Amino acid sequence: MLWAGRSAVEIATAVRQGEVSAVTVVEEHLHAISERDPRVGAFRLVREQAVDEAHAVQKRRDLAELPLAGVPVAVKDNLEVAGEATRGGSAATATTPAREDHETVARLRAAGAVVVGLTNLPELGLVAFGDSPYGIVRNPWNLTRTPGGSSAGSAAAVAAGMVPLALGNDGMGSLRIPAACCGVLAIKPGTGLVPAPTDDWDRLIENGPLATTAPDLSLALSVLAGDPALAEAWRSGRRVEPRPTMLRSVWADDDEVWEPQPPPDSPEPFDLRVAYAPQPLPAGMPMDREFRAAVRAAAETLRVAGHTIVEHGRRLPAWLGPATVAAWLVQAATSVRGLDPGRLERRSRGLARVGKVLGALKLSGVRGRERWRAYGADQWFGDADALITPALAAVPPRAERWGERGFLRNSLTNIRYAPATGAWNMCGWPAITVPIATHSSALPIGVQLIAPPGGEPHLLGLAAQLQRAHPPLRPPGFAF
Repeated sequence: MLWAGRSAVEIATAVRQGEVSAVTVVEEHLHAISERDPRVGAFRLVREQAVDEAHAVQKRRDLAELPLAGVPVAVKDNLEVAGEATRGGSAATATTPAREDHETVARLRAAGAVVVGLTNLPELGLVAFGDSPYGIVRNPWNLTRTPGGSSAGSAAAVAAGMVPLALGNDGMGSLRIPAACCGVLAIKPGTGLVPAPTDDWDRLIENGPLATTAPDLSLALSVLAGDPALAEAWRSGRRVEPRPTMLRSVWADDDEVWEPQPPPDSPEPFDLRVAYAPQPLPAGMPMDREFRAAVRAAAETLRVAGHTIVEHGRRLPAWLGPATVAAWLVQAATSVRGLDPGRLERRSRGLARVGKVLGALKLSGVRGRERWRAYGADQWFGDADALITPALAAVPPRAERWGERGFLRNSLTNIRYAPATGAWNMCGWPAITVPIATHSSALPIGVQLIAPPGGEPHLLGLAAQLQRAHPPLRPPGFAF
């Protein structure tokens, strides 16, 4: 296979220039899925009709202008894909096929991407695991470990080289957690940049992409946001319009066609004030020492790249954690409304039951969220342009049927291993996860970078600089 395992930028460029057809690319990725997914369990549904859709892309008159021409993508199974049922990891959801694509899916397809499958997630996306009635998603780095969640299948599919890009969403870390577990990149955009899912948990959830390279992530985010300038944000840390040097004139049938060229090999230098917080959690919450060390290593890498680096010594306020947990549980109660309790997992029923009680007691986390959004996040963050923290607090738990267990085991395990992401959903700030090292457990280590509203270009630029110093790795057994 020549194209499975290539980046989205490489694939789209080759399809636009006629070096390979979209059909060949999609067929190779479907073959890779058939070989690899029986071990991983990333997909609930593989779409064989993707080949026909690739033929349609190849015939498009605007093929030479499509930013994602022929790029295979996977879509988390809680976003509507026309003609397919949206199951959300649950046996209790409707089997009726969606009549139209969710707007994010429609934007990917309009840009030339081909949806090759729907990826697994825990029931209703409520937890940071990958199990559901449709099976257990496994971490490609260690099949006994969870890939995180809730965008579990999307992260695992990218990590295992089954697709170069995947679409997921993030309510309390559901993009960043699995990206960190699986050694890929993911960005949670700030509020309003990308169209949200139908059930957006009162604007806690944002849709976003996962990829293995910063240029791919920038390209996907630009398409999802409808902002072409973001495609080059990884290069300079800011939104920039395509420059004439990025285009090439070719001749076809006596008509001049302008084709985008592959981006340069390295990001441009730029100078930001970057803070780092190896242990941002409130007192009493432990943080793996290797994750703390990775934050310091990322800070040093960015210092060498020319940024001003300062240590952020404060911890997140103690009141924010309970407010975040309360918001999560109350939204779990909202998510199960109208579904048959007899068809829900034990875990979902337990989370929703506690959330319903909290809601009745007016302990929904709303006041804490308002306090954090109004002034708390900005004051705590300080005057930095970006902040580096650990993405996880402990290595991912085992890949098991957590859905058959109750509220206490699921909630405590989630909070212990992945408590560092939810704060940024509570205030709607953008955040990204970037793999930077390998843990002594042989699992990847990802760091989280956060920026104030509008800071997505900064995050993409910093991610590119980190990747240049710490090249992405494929999990053992899945390298092409």
